[in-house]
Amino acid sequence: MLACLVTSIVFISNAKTASAATYSLASNLVGQGFLNAFSWEAIADPTNGRVNYVAESTAQADGLVSVSGNQVNLRADSTTILSSSDPGRNSFRLQSNAQYTTHVAVFDIAHMPQGCGTWPAIWYEVGADWPNEGEVDIVEGVNNQSPNLSSLHTSANCTMPDSRSMAGTSTGTNCDVYETSNSGCGVQANDINSFGPDFNGIGGGWYAIERTTTFIKVYFWERESSSVPNDVQYPGTSVNTDNWGTPTAYFPDTDCDFSTHFGPHNIIINLTFCGDWAGNSAIYNASGCPSDCVDYVNQNPSAFVDAYFTFNSLNIYE
Repeated sequence: MLACLVTSIVFISNAKTASAATYSLASNLVGQGFLNAFSWEAIADPTNGRVNYVAESTAQADGLVSVSGNQVNLRADSTTILSSSDPGRNSFRLQSNAQYTTHVAVFDIAHMPQGCGTWPAIWYEVGADWPNEGEVDIVEGVNNQSPNLSSLHTSANCTMPDSRSMAGTSTGTNCDVYETSNSGCGVQANDINSFGPDFNGIGGGWYAIERTTTFIKVYFWERESSSVPNDVQYPGTSVNTDNWGTPTAYFPDTDCDFSTHFGPHNIIINLTFCGDWAGNSAIYNASGCPSDCVDYVNQNPSAFVDAYFTFNSLNIYE
């Protein structure tokens, strides 16, 4: 995602200085507690999407947010035909109230948005000084196209090694947004079920990030996978990432000074439509999607009945 232009008042979580891979539970976010940990950003979309990010009050009134037990549902409007003068399809953009440096976050996701023109993302950044304090994309993709893409976006002089211990496939090693047209350095997951309709068809799964002063790792496990670590599947008071196996994506500091490229980050969860990536005509057409992206989003609200996230929990360890 591109930089957001708005920064909330936040507090910075204490950095974990030990090198051990055991982290203690800091936040167990479920149900209304999940929503209370975030603020709604009713802002213009920095990625130029056909979207209207709404305030929480509008989302509540329009049924775009709901809580059912521990589950949280965040969805886009799926009933309104838009005219060319409308600002875009109503949707959500949430930013965590806390900021994070060294930590582990585990997202238990039962469903993610799908549909032609959709561009859902779960990511980290701080908008005040983008890209100088970096960006980390955990979940991101467009137009139902799997697999998932995890990426770093930075200022100059940050690259990744050609060969790394990870299960995914590198799509580029230069993380500098200015030299890569903001593609950054990405890693495609090695699992077709990691994104979109394929992800939803298996009941979702878990995404996790481990960030330290020397590396960033992203993990993905399918819902029914036999390799899901116990401390991920049955969250408790701590996690030990040494037992998690090979990450999907691995970003080491070999040729990237993390202290100068990554600052404290907010978590952002959003769904936009079309825009710089999903709406790129070549990418949209190659996805097998009909019509023109903006026209399709304007005229086909029922196509977005399944454009929603369902979170079972978000557990953060430090």
